[in-house]
Amino acid sequence: MTGRLVHTGQVLVDLVMRVPSLPPRGGDVLAEDTAMLPGGGFNVVAAAARAGADVVYVGGHGTGPRGDLVRAALAAEGVALGGAPSPDADTGVCVVLVEPSGERTFVTGGGAEAAPAGRLPAAGPEDLLYVSGYSLLVPEKVAQVLDAADRSGAAGASGRVRGARVLLDPGPLVTDIPKATWERMLTRTAVLSCNAREARLASGEPDLADAGRALARRLPDGAVVVVRDGATGCLVVDDGRVQAYPAPPVRAVDTTGAGDAHCGVLAAELLGGAELPEAVRRANAAAALAVTRHGPATAPGRADVDALLAHNR
Repeated sequence: MTGRLVHTGQVLVDLVMRVPSLPPRGGDVLAEDTAMLPGGGFNVVAAAARAGADVVYVGGHGTGPRGDLVRAALAAEGVALGGAPSPDADTGVCVVLVEPSGERTFVTGGGAEAAPAGRLPAAGPEDLLYVSGYSLLVPEKVAQVLDAADRSGAAGASGRVRGARVLLDPGPLVTDIPKATWERMLTRTAVLSCNAREARLASGEPDLADAGRALARRLPDGAVVVVRDGATGCLVVDDGRVQAYPAPPVRAVDTTGAGDAHCGVLAAELLGGAELPEAVRRANAAAALAVTRHGPATAPGRADVDALLAHNR
């Protein structure tokens, strides 16, 4: 790998419950299984680390049992910490309800991860700065994230990660991001990765290809848009051209973290020097494998991705 993934987002704890259905308002359902696992931004950093990237987490982490869980999990993945624990708060928690179809629903209660662990660093000349849309909604953090993105440079040529760059994943609350913040962030973005719903919301275009093109027009020259479309795979808009990349067929049991696996592996492959088409194919395969496993951080290692791609060649 030639550079690091510098992750500015939020690592928290997922309280994952597999349920037969979502409860009605005022009602209740009995969970079939319950687990507390590191989640949120952890899914991205773990995916990138398992794909071979050098990763540093510069987001906040708390003092308490949830912060301890997060730090132990990051250490186990070989992810470095960019700052000390917050002395005043524990790490937050996200309740994840997973239905039999694999669809998931979130309720998030924030904690120490909402604030950065010290001043966010700029990405180095060969690094990639990962920015989550959730960070752009946190008043205590947004100014630092934008400053780090400004100091990290704009997009390079031909959609490649050349020098310090930004990968932006806007997330499901993309329309809640203040307009000025969103527009400023787009001017610093080399790779915009979003799912189909987010692309439609952010662009106002119902057709995915049109949505991708509309978003690409708001990015710097040389930037690319990746629109993840579940089991279908993804669309990539590069230099005005739209290319579909199908995903390997799998049986999904839990879609939690699939988009994060895609982003993490895409980042790792670009940092490792892969051309965009190869990076996207490997990200598709990693996301496909992730949905075959229960849990939020289910991104595979490189050998598993190799095997799936070879099987579907």
